Amino acid sequence: MSEQSEQTAQEPTASGDERPEARLERAVRAAEQALIEFEIAVETFRVEVENFSRLHHQKLGPMYARLDELDALIAEAKAARSGDPEDLRRAREARSLVMPMPGVDELFHDWLDSDGISDDAAAMLTDRPVRPPQRVRPTEEVRRLYRELVRRAHPDLAQDEAERERRDAFIARVNAAYGRGEEQLLRELAEEWDAGPVREAAAPSESEELYARLEWLSQRKELLSMVAKELEDSAIGAMLRMAPDDPDRLLEEIVEQLLAQVSEREAELEALATP
Repeated sequence: MSEQSEQTAQEPTASGDERPEARLERAVRAAEQALIEFEIAVETFRVEVENFSRLHHQKLGPMYARLDELDALIAEAKAARSGDPEDLRRAREARSLVMPMPGVDELFHDWLDSDGISDDAAAMLTDRPVRPPQRVRPTEEVRRLYRELVRRAHPDLAQDEAERERRDAFIARVNAAYGRGEEQLLRELAEEWDAGPVREAAAPSESEELYARLEWLSQRKELLSMVAKELEDSAIGAMLRMAPDDPDRLLEEIVEQLLAQVSEREAELEALATP
């Protein structure tokens, strides 16, 4: 809003009371900022869930597959010993739960690339150190840059459709960089935004438009609340809530538990194989 328009909006009436439109406009601006902060929180958590889910699958997927295979082998060994129809049924059910054997590409997707054996695989065969696994969450600096960019460039701050489209496209790039944890790219995007056009805000809206804006903000917040609840209620979201400050350690604990279960199943299978 221009300086003159802002002054007009905030000037008291002849009776000394503030214009209702000015109070309503402040309420709209406060609601916009609150929505932006909420959207930042939801997007941050979404990235954490997505990254943790990917790492969870990479680290624990083979262990879960091994447990399923051992359960099937144990059930089949018991059925072979007893010949009981119920044991045979349980064995078939256990076998049906085992994931199909992956193909060569799936087995070696982390070992082979377009040039042959990957760097990580080669490191394992030599004395070179293997690259550390990708972080579960973006760094604090990446988070700070992301939050600052979203606060400044959020589409809800646009005053016309062309500006909204420009902001939508820019925020999509910001979200992609944040999801990959690319600090340098976020810094470059911040410089790009600083060099962009500075638009003069529109004059105060009429009361009807302000009320419509508040209603839209309320609907948007309700939608984001549903997204946040779905993330929190997901299995990965629940795990992250158990250890929000150190999800890596939680993953290590789960690995230890699964290794213990694998050892127990293998011992049970060995006992069944003993005459």
